[in-house]
Amino acid sequence: MQRIPVTERPNLANAAAEHELEYSAGKGVTGWDESAYYQFTPQQIEEDIEGPAEELEDLCLQVVDRAVENEEVLSRLGIAEPFWDYIAQSWRNGEKNLYGRMDLSYNADGPAKLLEYNADTPTALYETAVFQWEWLEQATEQKLIPEGCDQLNDVHDSIVQAFPHMGIVDVAHFACNHDIEDDKGTLDYLEECAREAGIDTCSLAMADIGSDDQGRFTDLDERAITTLVKLYPWEWIMAEDFGRLVPASGVHFIEPPWKMILANKGLLPLLWGMFEGHPNLLPAFFEDDPAASTLAETGSYVHKPMLSRQGANIEIVDDGKTLLNTDGPYGDDAHILQGYHPLKKFDGGYPLIGCWMVASKAVGLCIREDKTLITGKEARFVPHVIQG
Repeated sequence: MQRIPVTERPNLANAAAEHELEYSAGKGVTGWDESAYYQFTPQQIEEDIEGPAEELEDLCLQVVDRAVENEEVLSRLGIAEPFWDYIAQSWRNGEKNLYGRMDLSYNADGPAKLLEYNADTPTALYETAVFQWEWLEQATEQKLIPEGCDQLNDVHDSIVQAFPHMGIVDVAHFACNHDIEDDKGTLDYLEECAREAGIDTCSLAMADIGSDDQGRFTDLDERAITTLVKLYPWEWIMAEDFGRLVPASGVHFIEPPWKMILANKGLLPLLWGMFEGHPNLLPAFFEDDPAASTLAETGSYVHKPMLSRQGANIEIVDDGKTLLNTDGPYGDDAHILQGYHPLKKFDGGYPLIGCWMVASKAVGLCIREDKTLITGKEARFVPHVIQG
């Protein structure tokens, strides 16, 4: 794994405009950095990232299988009791998952380590599947990178191929909070993929979803919603008045309700508890678990909320000293402790490896690089290549 400087495409401004991405002269595309790329060997991709990610996915599904039969586990994850049977039924019914992104710490001198699983509302999907692939094609044509470079990037085709198998009947509605730009952009792209797969779609804001006298959810035309592809966290749904209507609504959700178990950093201590010592896992414990003291006593750990976004409220402690501590709205929420496995520093900063899973298969790679060890709002997407 190397970070290699490269010349920016001379047509970057036009490319940004074509893809409706924000661009400013001298700064480039917001959230994107093509002044360098990360280079991997085929062996690193196949043996260190793809293979382990799919193995981790299998372990995660084993955690779900256990959790739906154990109310204590669901309670531990902070899942409201009215959703317990609903989640269990969605799992037993075999409701399919579409996509997610595993975030890994990897620097090619040891096994990749799972830091968390963005299993419900991951973003940077369009940048990975479309803009990054276009960069590869154009950078090759313009001789900015060596001939014959490839990417781990079968994201687009995999999503299009997965949609017809998601059990969608009639129209699929797509909803999120339209005020959150990243979420809206990601959802719009998913809707494009669904249409390419031949599925009829309708877009609306979460706030525009209504309900009729039969408890069915409806759109602005008072049409019943049968399938809802949402980019809206399940924990937000559970906390709102809207949420109490969900279990009886009859709506088919993508992602399915059982994804609540994976989209929670409480997954990490559950994984460690079931598969302690796995080479791609880090020690992890619920904060109030007496066993967490063994990790705290090492003086090197990460303290993170079970439910949070964009690197908020994370504390990194090493050798008994706080290295970094971020603010945010989750400070009073339940936390976990996870073993400290720092991201490797390169010239541009600290790269976090994101492995995209579609229908539980590893199909894509994205790298978000930040100036600090915590990947937050200021992180920039850096493209990658496979060569060798």
